[in-house]
Amino acid sequence: MSKPLPRPRKYTIGPEPAALEPDLITLMGQLETTMLGHILYWGCMDRGIQASRGFGPRTVGRALTVQCPAADSTMLHHAIGLARPGDMLVIDRLGDDKYACLGDGVASAAQVAGIVGAVIDGPCTDADEMAGMGFPVWCRGTAPVTTRLLNIAGRAHVPVSCGGVVVMPGAVVLADADGVFALPADEARAMGEIALTRGQIAQERRANREPGVPLGRITGATALVEAELNDGTG
Repeated sequence: MSKPLPRPRKYTIGPEPAALEPDLITLMGQLETTMLGHILYWGCMDRGIQASRGFGPRTVGRALTVQCPAADSTMLHHAIGLARPGDMLVIDRLGDDKYACLGDGVASAAQVAGIVGAVIDGPCTDADEMAGMGFPVWCRGTAPVTTRLLNIAGRAHVPVSCGGVVVMPGAVVLADADGVFALPADEARAMGEIALTRGQIAQERRANREPGVPLGRITGATALVEAELNDGTG
């Protein structure tokens, strides 16, 4: 008699990640995503993931990572029960772009659990309702066809892919009207401090800028161009 074929578990939940330090949340809350974008080439999700309905207030949270395959949202519903206040859902749809896994009903339950927002590598539904609730969602547009409790499979508290970025459980997520960054906590602190310092210096320079001086003279771009034009080799 042949042995039954082994099969993997349908559901996996990794260990809960460490909480984010309050001062790290405060630091990241002072940043715009563009401030990180001036110094980093990684960690930024692709432009297809945008604030739904343009409702993208600056939001910082600990990544509650979830993977939901196809039309199944079983694990997402369960994962909301794993949340801690201040978490931000980061949902890997594993390539699906047809089914909306998040609408106003799930968002309402997420708000009650203290979840501050959601990032989805796929569409949402009930976009107007969620914006009216004050629940920000970054996603790939909207879809009227929704996921179901199909009991197919899913994972939570595991590394996921969202917008071309590997997001680790417990990563720092910073999202606003311009996009979404996700960084490990230690890197977020280091890069956040650099970005904040650079932002403060830039503000001081703008405040003290001499009127009438061309931008290229201020930034040094003109000196670079003139050096190339005047080196006699062109």
